Amino acid sequence: MAAPPVAATRPVTHRTGRRRLFWPLLTPALALYVLFLVLPTVATVVLSFTSWAGAGDRPEFVGLAEYRALLTSDAFRYAFGNTMAYIVVGGVGTFVLAFLFTMVLREMRGGKLVRAILFFPNIVAPVALGMFLGLVFKYQPNKQGLANFVLEGLGLEAVKFLQPENVTYAVIAALVWASSGFFITILMAAVDRIPPYLYEDAELAGASPWQKFRHVTLPLTWDVVGIAGVLWTINAMKIFELVFVLAGPGTYSPPVRTWTLGIYVFDRSFGTRGTPAFGAACACAVVMIVLVTVFVVLLRRLMRREALQF
Repeated sequence: MAAPPVAATRPVTHRTGRRRLFWPLLTPALALYVLFLVLPTVATVVLSFTSWAGAGDRPEFVGLAEYRALLTSDAFRYAFGNTMAYIVVGGVGTFVLAFLFTMVLREMRGGKLVRAILFFPNIVAPVALGMFLGLVFKYQPNKQGLANFVLEGLGLEAVKFLQPENVTYAVIAALVWASSGFFITILMAAVDRIPPYLYEDAELAGASPWQKFRHVTLPLTWDVVGIAGVLWTINAMKIFELVFVLAGPGTYSPPVRTWTLGIYVFDRSFGTRGTPAFGAACACAVVMIVLVTVFVVLLRRLMRREALQF
């Protein structure tokens, strides 16, 4: 009896080999995912229904008491409002700036060099960035920081940027400046794959730079813009170091008016100068998880469009 053709047996052997490698390759990554993400998340949800002071104390089930306490807490309201401001206002400012630079850099000589320079703040540690911005926003008569030096040079009054009532605005400005380079890089990578003839056709039709952006660049990078929006939401929800350095005394939590949700979790866990309240910290962490989930789902639905082929 003749042996089966080699070409007929190879696909079967190849598929069998892939099946054999599937679980050995997947299991380590899956185990790490469950160990360091799934289990801590489940534990956080469970502990959010308890009152617990940490080691040496026994968690006491209190139901929704910690969540009700959040709703009546001024600290949580400030933290929630500031975090939403960073997500919405900071996001709008960052993407407007990123889109403007995208329109300019596409036709600019040396655009890749400028792109690299704009990306630089993203490789600096947030703590170091906060220390630098603290010097920029410094308020001290006769020894002002750069921002107030410029204001006084223009004949305007110096501003106490780092006062609790002003820190949120200063941090939003810092975030827009520091984060725009990252999103410019992402958007420009998407723009680079657009065929040049589409812009040439638009130019022959007499399109302005805005019309090129609206009718060519934006539709063909819409999927990337959606992903960038999700990345911004996740990163903005976790803002901690920049606010802590700019507004904090350096040892304990900064003034309540400057808090974000991340700082609220930190304060209830480590910064209370007294007994930790891990139940409240976990309840706030659960709120953060829910908010991220809601924002990401809404963004994905709002940004959902039919893919354009080019």
